[in-house]
Amino acid sequence: MNKYLLLFATVASIVCILFLITVNLLTSPHIIWFIHPAIAIILWPISLYSIQKNKNKLFSIIVSLILIVYLIIENYTNTPDYPWILYAAYPIIWWPILVSLGKYAKSFSVSICGSMCTILYYSILNIFLSPQYPWAIYPAFAVLWWPLSIYYAKNKRYFEFSIVASTFISIFFIIVNIVSTPFTIWAIYPIFGVIWWPLSMYFFSHKRRTF
Repeated sequence: MNKYLLLFATVASIVCILFLITVNLLTSPHIIWFIHPAIAIILWPISLYSIQKNKNKLFSIIVSLILIVYLIIENYTNTPDYPWILYAAYPIIWWPILVSLGKYAKSFSVSICGSMCTILYYSILNIFLSPQYPWAIYPAFAVLWWPLSIYYAKNKRYFEFSIVASTFISIFFIIVNIVSTPFTIWAIYPIFGVIWWPLSMYFFSHKRRTF
């Protein structure tokens, strides 16, 4: 039955895509819009095949390639003057890489390597494509949570993690404040909220030891 379901999904996807191409060419040939629903439709038989055969790595590779090609077409068609595909393709590439690593994807060394590569990659894009504002601090802030979380969760040092994480968040807000609005001091407000994280964990653990 699974074989017939996969065959049905494949044939139905081809028929739907051909129908969309026909409607596109007959009604609005000057706008190629069929590619948008076609991307979603083509994932149907690919997903079924990957689930049936347990081909997670193959699925991640094929879907990543499809998405990257789709984004390249969109970039070249609509906004050829600015290569925004460089921003979007990078996290997509990491999907098959992490799937291929398997259990090693959860290791601290992989998280360090991945976060450093991400920071370097987006910093280079920041310098060469949009040097007006140091926006690379935002993906750097997001991706550094990867090794931080793995390290402290693996060692079960949750209170220490709350201190380090709160300090990290506070430094981030201070940097954003200085870079974005140096004449208005607003970082103190989110920092005040963040410091309650380690304080609450400390008093909770202290109360448990007391009783």
